[in-house]
Amino acid sequence: MSAQSLAGFRNLATKIVCVGRNYKDHALELGNAIPKKPMLFVKTVNSFIVEGESIVAPPGCQNLHQEVELGVVIGKKASKITKSSAMDYVGGYTVALDMTARDFQDEAKKAGAPWFMAKSFDGSCPVGGFLPVSAIPDPHNVELYCKINGKDQQRCRTDVMIFDIPTLLEYATQYFTLEVGDVVLTGTPAGVTKINPGDVIEFGLTGLAESKFLVQ
Repeated sequence: MSAQSLAGFRNLATKIVCVGRNYKDHALELGNAIPKKPMLFVKTVNSFIVEGESIVAPPGCQNLHQEVELGVVIGKKASKITKSSAMDYVGGYTVALDMTARDFQDEAKKAGAPWFMAKSFDGSCPVGGFLPVSAIPDPHNVELYCKINGKDQQRCRTDVMIFDIPTLLEYATQYFTLEVGDVVLTGTPAGVTKINPGDVIEFGLTGLAESKFLVQ
C-alpha cells in the first residue's frame, strides 16, 4: 500500500501488537527476567489517541506509566513470513506510548490473569504521525526519547533491542496474520515512571518526529 494511504493507519489497523521486555534495562528496572523469545500481547484499536486528545488514567488506576516505543506500520498482509523478507512488509513507522496501568498489571500478574485492562483501556496508545520507510533507512539506528514536563525520562537508541524487527515479524506471523495498517510496538527502554494529571509528555525520534500530549 502507498505511503499516502498508510498515513491513515489508525483507521486501517485491526490491532496493535506489543512486544514486552525487548530492552534489557527496562526488563531489569521492573525486576523481570530477560525473555528468550519475543513476549507478545495486544492492544485493541480503541487505544489510539492523537495530538489534541488527552491521556486519561482508567478508573481506579493509581499508578499510570508511560512507555515510549518505535512502532512498525504493516504495509501488506503478512502471514508466516521469513526473517529475510520481513522488511518487505514494513510500510512505515510511527512512535507511540504504551500507557500502562501498572497497578492493574501487577495485580493481574499476581493472579495469573491477563493484562488486558492494564494495557488496552481507552486512550492507552497515544500515537504520533506516520513516517514512510524512506524517512528511516535503518530503524535499528534511531534514538527514541520521552520527556515529561521538559525533562528527559527515556532516551535510548534502537540498536539495543533484544529482538530486532525482522525477528519480531517472523515470530509473530507464524501464529497470527498481520493486516495492512496494523502496528507492531517494538518495546520500551528503561525510564518508565508514574504519570500524574497536569503532566506534559513529549516523545518521538530525535531529529525526525515529535508528539506532545497532556495528561488529564
